[in-house]
Amino acid sequence: MHRPISGLSSMATRPVLAELSEHIRLADGLSVRFDSAGGVEIARRVREGAEADLLVLAAGALAALENEGYVLPGTARPLWVSQVVAAVPEGAAVPALGSEADLRAALRSARRVAYSTGPSGTALLELIARLGLADALSDRLVQAPPGVPAGSLLADGRADLAFQQHSELMDLPGVVVIGPLPGDTAISSTFGGGVLAASGRPGPAGEVLDLLGSDAASRVAAARGMRAAEKQEHGN
Repeated sequence: MHRPISGLSSMATRPVLAELSEHIRLADGLSVRFDSAGGVEIARRVREGAEADLLVLAAGALAALENEGYVLPGTARPLWVSQVVAAVPEGAAVPALGSEADLRAALRSARRVAYSTGPSGTALLELIARLGLADALSDRLVQAPPGVPAGSLLADGRADLAFQQHSELMDLPGVVVIGPLPGDTAISSTFGGGVLAASGRPGPAGEVLDLLGSDAASRVAAARGMRAAEKQEHGN
Protein backbone atom coordinates (compact mmCIF):
# COMPACT_ATOMS: atom_id res chain seq x y z
CA MET A 1 0.00 0.00 0.00
CA HIS A 2 1.34 3.44 -0.95
CA ARG A 3 2.17 5.86 1.81
CA PRO A 4 -0.08 8.93 2.07
CA ILE A 5 0.71 12.03 0.04
CA SER A 6 2.21 14.38 2.61
CA GLY A 7 1.81 18.13 2.55
CA LEU A 8 3.01 21.20 4.41
CA SER A 9 0.82 24.28 4.76
CA SER A 10 0.38 27.56 6.58
CA MET A 11 -2.19 27.77 9.37
CA ALA A 12 -4.61 29.90 7.35
CA THR A 13 -5.40 26.98 5.03
CA ARG A 14 -5.44 24.25 7.69
CA PRO A 15 -9.25 24.05 8.11
CA VAL A 16 -9.79 23.92 4.34
CA LEU A 17 -7.10 21.29 3.79
CA ALA A 18 -8.33 19.09 6.64
CA GLU A 19 -11.80 18.94 5.11
CA LEU A 20 -10.52 18.50 1.56
CA SER A 21 -8.11 15.73 2.55
CA GLU A 22 -11.02 13.71 3.91
CA HIS A 23 -13.11 14.44 0.81
CA ILE A 24 -10.24 13.35 -1.48
CA ARG A 25 -9.80 10.14 0.50
CA LEU A 26 -13.47 9.22 0.24
CA ALA A 27 -14.11 10.37 -3.34
CA ASP A 28 -10.80 9.64 -5.04
CA GLY A 29 -9.13 7.01 -2.88
CA LEU A 30 -6.02 9.12 -2.28
CA SER A 31 -4.69 9.41 1.25
CA VAL A 32 -3.45 12.93 1.99
CA ARG A 33 -2.05 14.34 5.23
CA PHE A 34 -1.07 17.96 5.79
CA ASP A 35 1.11 19.30 8.57
CA SER A 36 0.30 22.95 9.25
CA ALA A 37 2.30 25.64 11.03
CA GLY A 38 3.04 29.34 10.65
CA GLY A 39 4.00 30.22 7.09
CA VAL A 40 7.46 31.45 8.11
CA GLU A 41 8.07 28.17 9.95
CA ILE A 42 6.90 26.08 6.99
CA ALA A 43 9.17 27.96 4.58
CA ARG A 44 12.09 27.42 6.95
CA ARG A 45 11.39 23.70 7.14
CA VAL A 46 11.25 23.41 3.36
CA ARG A 47 14.60 25.18 3.03
CA GLU A 48 16.07 22.85 5.65
CA GLY A 49 15.08 19.79 3.63
CA ALA A 50 11.72 18.71 5.06
CA GLU A 51 10.42 15.57 3.33
CA ALA A 52 6.98 16.17 1.86
CA ASP A 53 5.15 16.04 -1.45
CA LEU A 54 2.98 19.17 -1.52
CA LEU A 55 3.27 22.73 -0.30
CA VAL A 56 0.42 25.21 0.29
CA LEU A 57 1.53 28.72 1.26
CA ALA A 58 0.89 32.40 0.60
CA ALA A 59 1.63 32.92 -3.07
CA GLY A 60 4.61 35.21 -2.49
CA ALA A 61 6.36 32.69 -0.23
CA LEU A 62 5.49 29.88 -2.64
CA ALA A 63 6.99 31.80 -5.58
CA ALA A 64 10.18 32.47 -3.62
CA LEU A 65 10.59 28.78 -2.85
CA GLU A 66 9.91 27.89 -6.49
CA ASN A 67 12.59 30.36 -7.60
CA GLU A 68 15.02 28.75 -5.14
CA GLY A 69 14.37 25.30 -6.60
CA TYR A 70 12.34 23.80 -3.76
CA VAL A 71 9.13 23.57 -5.82
CA LEU A 72 9.03 21.68 -9.11
CA PRO A 73 8.99 24.18 -12.00
CA GLY A 74 5.57 24.72 -13.52
CA THR A 75 3.61 23.12 -10.68
CA ALA A 76 2.89 26.21 -8.56
CA ARG A 77 -0.66 27.48 -8.97
CA PRO A 78 -2.99 29.86 -7.12
CA LEU A 79 -5.73 28.16 -5.14
CA TRP A 80 -7.70 30.45 -2.82
CA VAL A 81 -7.98 34.07 -1.74
CA SER A 82 -8.57 34.91 1.91
CA GLN A 83 -9.64 38.27 3.29
CA VAL A 84 -8.32 39.69 6.52
CA VAL A 85 -11.14 40.44 8.94
CA ALA A 86 -11.40 42.28 12.24
CA ALA A 87 -12.67 40.61 15.40
CA VAL A 88 -13.42 41.44 19.03
CA PRO A 89 -13.89 39.33 22.17
CA GLU A 90 -17.33 37.81 22.66
CA GLY A 91 -19.46 40.13 24.76
CA ALA A 92 -17.50 43.27 23.84
CA ALA A 93 -19.03 46.23 22.07
CA VAL A 94 -18.76 45.71 18.29
CA PRO A 95 -17.31 48.80 16.59
CA ALA A 96 -18.61 50.03 13.25
CA LEU A 97 -16.41 49.07 10.30
CA GLY A 98 -18.21 50.58 7.32
CA SER A 99 -15.64 53.21 6.36
CA GLU A 100 -11.99 54.15 6.72
CA ALA A 101 -13.03 56.63 9.43
CA ASP A 102 -14.69 53.77 11.34
CA LEU A 103 -11.53 51.68 11.07
CA ARG A 104 -9.40 54.58 12.33
CA ALA A 105 -11.74 55.05 15.29
CA ALA A 106 -11.69 51.33 16.13
CA LEU A 107 -7.90 51.25 16.05
CA ARG A 108 -7.55 54.39 18.14
CA SER A 109 -9.96 53.16 20.81
CA ALA A 110 -8.43 49.68 21.15
CA ARG A 111 -6.20 49.07 24.18
CA ARG A 112 -4.34 46.22 22.47
CA VAL A 113 -4.43 45.26 18.78
CA ALA A 114 -3.47 41.68 17.87
CA TYR A 115 -2.08 40.73 14.48
CA SER A 116 -0.38 37.71 12.97
CA THR A 117 2.92 36.79 11.42
CA GLY A 118 3.06 36.29 7.68
CA PRO A 119 1.64 38.38 4.84
CA SER A 120 -1.57 39.48 6.57
CA GLY A 121 0.35 40.86 9.56
CA THR A 122 2.85 42.64 7.33
CA ALA A 123 0.03 44.14 5.28
CA LEU A 124 -1.75 45.32 8.44
CA LEU A 125 1.37 47.11 9.69
CA GLU A 126 1.74 48.76 6.28
CA LEU A 127 -1.91 49.84 6.42
CA ILE A 128 -1.52 51.29 9.91
CA ALA A 129 1.48 53.28 8.68
CA ARG A 130 -0.47 54.50 5.65
CA LEU A 131 -3.28 55.64 7.94
CA GLY A 132 -0.76 57.67 9.93
CA LEU A 133 -1.35 55.66 13.10
CA ALA A 134 2.01 53.87 13.47
CA ASP A 135 3.25 56.12 16.27
CA ALA A 136 -0.07 56.23 18.09
CA LEU A 137 -0.37 52.44 18.11
CA SER A 138 3.28 51.47 18.50
CA ASP A 139 2.95 50.37 22.13
CA ARG A 140 -0.46 48.75 21.62
CA LEU A 141 0.35 46.27 18.85
CA VAL A 142 0.65 42.64 19.92
CA GLN A 143 1.94 40.07 17.43
CA ALA A 144 0.73 36.51 17.96
CA PRO A 145 3.52 33.90 17.92
CA PRO A 146 3.90 31.93 14.65
CA GLY A 147 1.15 29.34 14.32
CA VAL A 148 -0.99 30.93 17.06
CA PRO A 149 -4.26 32.55 15.92
CA ALA A 150 -4.39 36.27 16.66
CA GLY A 151 -7.95 35.66 17.83
CA SER A 152 -6.69 33.57 20.73
CA LEU A 153 -5.28 36.80 22.20
CA LEU A 154 -8.84 38.13 22.26
CA ALA A 155 -10.20 35.10 24.06
CA ASP A 156 -7.58 35.25 26.84
CA GLY A 157 -7.76 39.02 27.34
CA ARG A 158 -4.41 39.98 25.83
CA ALA A 159 -6.09 42.08 23.10
CA ASP A 160 -9.47 43.68 22.46
CA LEU A 161 -9.19 43.97 18.66
CA ALA A 162 -7.58 41.47 16.28
CA PHE A 163 -6.93 41.17 12.56
CA GLN A 164 -6.27 37.91 10.73
CA GLN A 165 -7.39 35.69 7.85
CA HIS A 166 -11.11 34.95 8.05
CA SER A 167 -10.49 31.19 7.97
CA GLU A 168 -8.41 31.42 11.16
CA LEU A 169 -10.87 33.56 13.12
CA MET A 170 -14.30 32.31 12.05
CA ASP A 171 -14.53 29.24 14.32
CA LEU A 172 -12.58 30.40 17.36
CA PRO A 173 -14.55 30.25 20.62
CA GLY A 174 -14.93 33.53 22.46
CA VAL A 175 -14.40 35.58 19.30
CA VAL A 176 -16.85 37.66 17.25
CA VAL A 177 -15.86 38.44 13.66
CA ILE A 178 -16.86 41.99 12.68
CA GLY A 179 -16.09 41.70 9.00
CA PRO A 180 -13.55 42.62 6.32
CA LEU A 181 -11.76 45.94 6.29
CA PRO A 182 -13.66 48.66 4.42
CA GLY A 183 -12.99 50.01 0.92
CA ASP A 184 -9.39 50.72 0.01
CA THR A 185 -8.17 49.41 3.37
CA ALA A 186 -9.18 45.82 2.52
CA ILE A 187 -6.41 43.23 2.81
CA SER A 188 -6.42 39.88 1.06
CA SER A 189 -3.86 37.14 0.55
CA THR A 190 -3.69 34.56 -2.21
CA PHE A 191 -2.67 31.06 -1.21
CA GLY A 192 -1.22 28.67 -3.74
CA GLY A 193 0.09 25.14 -3.97
CA GLY A 194 2.94 23.35 -5.66
CA VAL A 195 4.68 19.98 -5.80
CA LEU A 196 7.88 19.94 -3.78
CA ALA A 197 11.10 19.04 -5.57
CA ALA A 198 11.81 16.65 -2.67
CA SER A 199 8.66 14.62 -3.40
CA GLY A 200 9.14 10.94 -4.06
CA ARG A 201 5.69 10.76 -5.68
CA PRO A 202 5.36 13.86 -7.87
CA GLY A 203 2.70 12.27 -10.10
CA PRO A 204 0.14 11.50 -7.37
CA ALA A 205 1.06 14.77 -5.64
CA GLY A 206 0.14 16.61 -8.85
CA GLU A 207 -3.19 14.77 -8.94
CA VAL A 208 -3.96 15.94 -5.41
CA LEU A 209 -2.97 19.50 -6.35
CA ASP A 210 -5.41 19.37 -9.28
CA LEU A 211 -8.14 18.23 -6.90
CA LEU A 212 -7.36 21.12 -4.54
CA GLY A 213 -7.91 23.48 -7.47
CA SER A 214 -11.22 21.90 -8.51
CA ASP A 215 -14.69 23.46 -8.35
CA ALA A 216 -15.65 21.05 -5.57
CA ALA A 217 -12.66 22.22 -3.53
CA SER A 218 -13.61 25.84 -4.18
CA ARG A 219 -17.03 25.22 -2.63
CA VAL A 220 -15.41 23.80 0.50
CA ALA A 221 -13.03 26.76 0.65
CA ALA A 222 -15.96 29.18 0.35
CA ALA A 223 -17.58 27.62 3.41
CA ARG A 224 -14.29 28.18 5.23
CA GLY A 225 -14.04 31.87 4.43
CA MET A 226 -12.04 31.77 1.19
CA ARG A 227 -12.82 32.13 -2.50
CA ALA A 228 -11.27 30.50 -5.53
CA ALA A 229 -8.26 32.37 -6.92
CA GLU A 230 -8.03 33.47 -10.51
CA LYS A 231 -4.95 32.23 -12.31
CA GLN A 232 -3.45 35.69 -12.57
CA GLU A 233 -3.80 36.53 -8.88
CA HIS A 234 -0.72 36.78 -6.68
CA GLY A 235 -0.39 37.13 -2.90
CA ASN A 236 0.83 40.12 -0.90
